[in-house]
Amino acid sequence: MKSKISILFYARTADQSKNGLLPIYLRITVDGKRIELSTGKFIEKSKWIVAAAKMKGNTEEARTINSYLDILKNKVYETEKQMINRNEVINSNTFKNKFIGIEEKQRMLIPIFKEHNKQMEALINKEFAFNTHKRYETSLKHIQDFLKYKYSLEDIPIKNINLAFVNDFDFYLRTVRNCNNNSTIKYVRNLGKIVKLCYANDWIERDPFLNFKGKVKEVDRAFLSQEEISTIYLKEFSAARLNQVKDAFIFCCFTGFAYVDVFQLKKSNIEIGIDGNKWICKHRQKTDTPSRIPLLQIPEEIIEKYNNHPQCVNEDKLLPVLSNQKMNAYLKEIADVCGIKSEMTFHIARHTFATTVTLTNGVPIESVSKMLGHKSLRTTQHYAKILDKKVSEDMTALRNKFASQQNEAQLKSV
Repeated sequence: MKSKISILFYARTADQSKNGLLPIYLRITVDGKRIELSTGKFIEKSKWIVAAAKMKGNTEEARTINSYLDILKNKVYETEKQMINRNEVINSNTFKNKFIGIEEKQRMLIPIFKEHNKQMEALINKEFAFNTHKRYETSLKHIQDFLKYKYSLEDIPIKNINLAFVNDFDFYLRTVRNCNNNSTIKYVRNLGKIVKLCYANDWIERDPFLNFKGKVKEVDRAFLSQEEISTIYLKEFSAARLNQVKDAFIFCCFTGFAYVDVFQLKKSNIEIGIDGNKWICKHRQKTDTPSRIPLLQIPEEIIEKYNNHPQCVNEDKLLPVLSNQKMNAYLKEIADVCGIKSEMTFHIARHTFATTVTLTNGVPIESVSKMLGHKSLRTTQHYAKILDKKVSEDMTALRNKFASQQNEAQLKSV
């Protein structure tokens, strides 16, 4: 999109010199934003024609000043032409720097990406989860490999990133890296966040992702059955670390917390709810939405079990939760011992709460959504799979209701 540029010369009365002369200023307006520059020329107020924006008369002084102003005007148009020919972003800052001869350092993708990841790392467990940062680090590595593979480059100016670049990166991930659809879209979207930051900072003129077509496909989310939950819950391990991980996992199966949220839980998050029982109240790390969950008996027992644990006492934690990497590693060990075939990760606990613990037992999806801290029911539906068993129970109840109504009608007709 071409920027709108206008020019105005004017005599600035507010800066009148001691000898009564006014400085002549050049005002360049780029898309509504002004650039004010002194021309270095001065004039008597009576000799300036406001409407014509020049000095009146045909004297040597008038011809000299007016000629100089024409030169500046031509320089403005020449600067605009050069920036357009070089496909440079034109805004008030870039135009001013170009006009007065300050060459703006070319912004490159990789340093911007690295700085973003560095800031994200500093906010782990505050605004971002460890795995979120890890995915952005992986995305950065894919971009670096893609640049070498496709262009034999170590880096690329952000102004050179266009829709073709984005589509080529998408194709590279699917073919060379053999990523599935959802992983590909997530890596491309991570690049998109960096590019949108550049666009928001006026470092690029347009967002190349506006016309990018990419959609995450819904996948079946793994969860545990009631029998599998019971097997893990009742299993006692000789290693304290495994019992600790097991308890944190079971706690989340009955509360629906994600790893980062249970990691952050403090004793102060326990409140007395509207029913007089204990509730856990916390804003979700991922969405900053409130999550209020009444405590069932099993999670209450787990909290009580670790009430005097050194980590809970010294660090004001509700439970002694290990790092996400260790939790997932130990969960695989727990699954093997318990004979569970599913690929165990800590996030399965959240899916299990939504599916096996709540929906399957008749808790309405609206209540489940509120406890999970979701902003919409649509998000909850991705987590919560209605089991055939629940469908069968619901339809059996409906069948019995119809049969009862039919029997009543037959009795009335007798």
